[in-house]
Amino acid sequence: MSFFEAHRARLEQAVGACRARVYWSAYPEVASGKIYGETAKADGEAAFKALLGKPFDLGESGGRRVGREVSPYGMPLGITYPAMDPDALIERSMKAGDGWARASIGDRVGVCLEIVDRLNKQSFLIAHAAMHTTGQAFMMAFQAAGPHAQDRALEAIAYAYDEMTRVPREVNWSKPQGKGDPIVLDKVFRIVPRGVSLVIGCATFPTWNGYPAVFASLATGNSVIVKPHPGAILPLAITVKIARDVLKEAGFDPDVVMLAPDEAEAPITQELAAHPGVAIVDFTGSPAFGQWVRENAATDLVFTEEAGINSIVIDSTGDFRGMCANIAFSLSLYSGQMCTAPQNIFVPASGIDTNEGHKSFDEVAQALAMAIDRLLGDPERAANILGTVQNAATIQRIEAARKLGRIIRDSAAVPIAGFGEARTASPLLLAVDAKDDRAWGEERFGPIAFVIRTGATEESIALASQSARRKGAITASLYSTDDAVIDKAADAFARAGVALSVNLTGGIYVNQSAAFSDYHVSGANPAGNACLTDSAFVANRFRVAAMRRQKTA
Repeated sequence: MSFFEAHRARLEQAVGACRARVYWSAYPEVASGKIYGETAKADGEAAFKALLGKPFDLGESGGRRVGREVSPYGMPLGITYPAMDPDALIERSMKAGDGWARASIGDRVGVCLEIVDRLNKQSFLIAHAAMHTTGQAFMMAFQAAGPHAQDRALEAIAYAYDEMTRVPREVNWSKPQGKGDPIVLDKVFRIVPRGVSLVIGCATFPTWNGYPAVFASLATGNSVIVKPHPGAILPLAITVKIARDVLKEAGFDPDVVMLAPDEAEAPITQELAAHPGVAIVDFTGSPAFGQWVRENAATDLVFTEEAGINSIVIDSTGDFRGMCANIAFSLSLYSGQMCTAPQNIFVPASGIDTNEGHKSFDEVAQALAMAIDRLLGDPERAANILGTVQNAATIQRIEAARKLGRIIRDSAAVPIAGFGEARTASPLLLAVDAKDDRAWGEERFGPIAFVIRTGATEESIALASQSARRKGAITASLYSTDDAVIDKAADAFARAGVALSVNLTGGIYVNQSAAFSDYHVSGANPAGNACLTDSAFVANRFRVAAMRRQKTA
């Protein structure tokens, strides 16, 4: 049975889910031995440990090797990866891409589906790799780098398949000519990929953010060069190894997917992005480098997810304790290092109405601080929620932010059992006035949040939506018991291109984005020009070439 036939049912379900936008997931997020095998967890950990301190095998012998990853939990990984100069990478990618481009839609999509299936079987290994590069706690690393990322990969494949199969393979075209014979043409339509696709990974969610681009390009016939962040190479190296194994088994040149690792001291990203042989660039990272990529890439076909300033507007609530608990979790999860994490919390100076009576601005701010303290009061639970801080620069950012407002809750290191050298920080919560936009009006990546005193809810909505249009935002959240306020906020944030969540108090958080239903980044504000995932994300990765042959009567 071909890979395509083996996975056809799942593909058809995925295409249907993309159209319906209801809940559906192909890969279970529960790290259970009953699902993944009783020894899967131990096997994954053993496989991870077996990689430490050794050269990573990608089928390349000899040559230069790079790699200086250090776990945010405090240990160097000691893994090195085969490296090539950009010209050699692109030359090999282009050569391998010729055969891949000629493959049928079914063959390409089948290979992609098989890759994702094998990635799922290695979810525990990938979880350990993500944990010790991104700094996420194990369970978050399992879900975000494993099943959730795999769902995003499948979503991109489904969109690509749906878009490509809209084009008929061949048709008979007959145009009537009155009393004369019709003009008859046989037409053949070919999917023509763009060429070499460069995927530039980030340090915090290398697979979740990288897989949509990798598989959208791969399914549409492009060869792919994966350029990981130098601090988070391993999760994508494992991905590339599995992809190359599947490609080779299917009879394709494994160089259809290649890894382009580097080190912070000798980066190659700019040289790759500006190379005339690169046809597509996908980038996840900072706005500063995102701007460089958009302005200097050799191709105009650039897809970015950069960053923004996500906001919460509090007007009123029917569940004050639930609201505070929900916000506390959103601020704490992965130490605020999610592109969807909130930073700015707008509260009227006059306070808010709640089911517990009227609460002043200061009471709201203190209640949020107390909710964070309750959430993180148990050290083991705190470690599982916060994880670690991926980059030491974030710790320096927290220190600088302490001067930006009145400290409501200070950030502090949180001990993690078994990892005495782990780099950690709990949320810093500051109170500022709306006029202090030099404090809250810039992105402060990490566990830093502002409670902002405004004149009224109307001003809160205006400031938050204006910030999104000016600086970008991926998420927004609103708490209100007034339908008129909800409608006004929905209009304002829609115009700003921001996904709005309303009155979240249970086990769903503004940080979370579900494949097959949520559109992650709208592409309609400076937080990014692309969306994960919609048709626009895949359709321009290929073009259609036609051949017409006239038939004689």
